[in-house]
Amino acid sequence: MKLFLLFIIAFNMLFGAEVVKVGERFESSTKCKVCHKRIVEEWENSWHSKSHFAKDEYFAKSLKYVSRKSRKSLNAVKVQCATCHNPRISVTTTDEDYDIAAVMGLTKGDEVEQAVNSKAISEGINCVVCHSIAKIHDEYDKTKRGINRVEWTASGVMTGPYRDAKSPYHKVISHEFMNENPNKLCFVCHANDRALGGLVFTDMQSEFVGKKSCVDCHMGKKRRDVAATYQFNGKEKMRMVRHHGFKGGHTARMWKDALALKLKKVHNKLEITILNPQPHNIPSGFGSRELVLDVTYKKGFTILKEESISLTRRYMRKRNKPTIPHLATSQSKDESVRAHGKKVVKVALFKDANSVEVSLYYRLVNKEVRTLLDLKDEIWSKKSFITTSSISLK
Repeated sequence: MKLFLLFIIAFNMLFGAEVVKVGERFESSTKCKVCHKRIVEEWENSWHSKSHFAKDEYFAKSLKYVSRKSRKSLNAVKVQCATCHNPRISVTTTDEDYDIAAVMGLTKGDEVEQAVNSKAISEGINCVVCHSIAKIHDEYDKTKRGINRVEWTASGVMTGPYRDAKSPYHKVISHEFMNENPNKLCFVCHANDRALGGLVFTDMQSEFVGKKSCVDCHMGKKRRDVAATYQFNGKEKMRMVRHHGFKGGHTARMWKDALALKLKKVHNKLEITILNPQPHNIPSGFGSRELVLDVTYKKGFTILKEESISLTRRYMRKRNKPTIPHLATSQSKDESVRAHGKKVVKVALFKDANSVEVSLYYRLVNKEVRTLLDLKDEIWSKKSFITTSSISLK
């Protein structure tokens, strides 16, 4: 009976975006390292290299939380999130029939299980993800992201920014989204983050203001170096290249002076103005990120009072129960500081204080979501220093 049911279900449970198989020769970054050693080593220390669920506690526990609360099989949730986290996955979508089969124990060792545990996606966003995109469909509906927004090159055809690039190991083509318009590539995944029910909790593309490119900050300025060590005519080709560490919210040094503070006494209140010179909102990039204002009231060198103000978002499900962003049906007011904008926070001054010091920090995950997911790694609770300012109240 089980075999008969599995046979019937198998016709319906797998569908989705077109898959272009990655040849074994190009699956691992270690193969790329032969010619692109420095670039691969930079990538190895990036969070792109940790986008697989086995390498990211937040991601792994979010998958299990969504599976438990939505009553979808864990593998089905992994496939859904792989849209951006592991877009070279060989199975791109499952349906309700698959979840029925999973409950009945009919999916062990099947195509989906093989896909989510494949070595081909174990490196997360690796070389062959970004450098084998043939076309990006900006005209698609915003709900289509990641794998559902791109077309892949044939295995062994790599895309890059250089029109004169050559390699004896693979074909090379250039695309404008690797040079003139890199934001187009970034926004394939870093835009339109949606909960299962459709609630948009982050949309960096619509927030973005100005002509600055994402790579200007997150890959740094171009510098003269070699992109590949392979020698043509006895010497390496010098290029203008960027750093492939993809520094972002996880990199503490990125936050130093990313925002500015201005303090002003207005009657019996302290007016704290946070200024954002960046081209996107802060916090952004993912739901549940947080800005923290630590306010210290002093009299001389004596601390009279300390308070902490959290600027973050709460996410709710039915009956206003707290949840993580991907399961939310509603969300609290957006507390982020707009791109090239400002946010004013007013607090009551403490009696007898003759000075106030305010320090601004960034945190990857707010306390509510850290608790819901039981996150243990200190990176999720650690505060990254941004800036500080003080004012005399005399």
